[in-house]
Amino acid sequence: MSEPLPIASVVQLAQRVEAECARVLVGLSEELRLCLCAVLAGGHVLLEGPPGVAKTLLVRTLATALGASFARLSFTPDLMPSDVTGTGVFHPREGEFRFQPGPIFAQFVLCDEINRAPAKTQSALLEAMQEGAVTIDGTRHALPQPFLVFATMNPIEHEGTYPLPEAQLDRFLFKLLVGYPAREREIELLAAAHTRSPAATPQELGVRAVTSPAEIQAAQARVEAVEVRADLPGYVVSILRATRESRALVLGASPRAGVMLLRAAKARAALEGLDYVTPDHVKEVCVAALRHRVLLDPAEELEGVRSESVLEQILDTLEVPR
Repeated sequence: MSEPLPIASVVQLAQRVEAECARVLVGLSEELRLCLCAVLAGGHVLLEGPPGVAKTLLVRTLATALGASFARLSFTPDLMPSDVTGTGVFHPREGEFRFQPGPIFAQFVLCDEINRAPAKTQSALLEAMQEGAVTIDGTRHALPQPFLVFATMNPIEHEGTYPLPEAQLDRFLFKLLVGYPAREREIELLAAAHTRSPAATPQELGVRAVTSPAEIQAAQARVEAVEVRADLPGYVVSILRATRESRALVLGASPRAGVMLLRAAKARAALEGLDYVTPDHVKEVCVAALRHRVLLDPAEELEGVRSESVLEQILDTLEVPR
């Protein structure tokens, strides 16, 4: 583990990254900050939104600014697990198989339309996301660090898709909803984007690396050291238990969800220059960290209720530690 950065350096790192990404991204400041929060917490991110709202551009731009290696996988029905993780290739001269790493051997891996691949291919990501390694033919291969998976989904189109199993959803620290921008932001976006090539990469648009993987790991080490007040685990457990007892939910949040929520709150605190977590930090990341870990009652869904509103109601009604 790298030597932890001073908390002020974590803030400066975030400011550099956000300023660099702002060269390309318009109207995605909160989504970018939450993605950066996930990076510092060492967590993966699921991005859900309609086509054309810059989900892929967000991830590619962030990876470029962080100086991380990047790989993109288009998840399709014919994608095989070995297309993700790699496979053994026979070399006739040596008379032996050698492991050929797949695209997952990058620090930032973007899985486009993850729900279009069958379950066996989706499951190929599970070990990588949880363990930071993959096992091929009985041999364990460590992945480069930091290792982060960003996956995209289209919430509208369901034909030819495979629902993500709960076990896989639980591996994502955050699920972020990327919607259409506000009118003023959309005007700003169109004014800037019509002069660019649609195929231009973030590098071609002027985005440069403003940090390094080693500095990211040092920032992650600082986040690990952020202090959690003695009364905050009890507050988080109250949130978890409220999701399990809510009549609007048929599946509540697990203890692991609470662990991930606290990790995300520590990263949020570090981004604000604090080396301790407050209840507000927990509340700021709660919906993003839990919306995919709870299951709405179908009757409530028919009434137009959303899991986000249930979680927000829980946060509003629970007593907050002072």
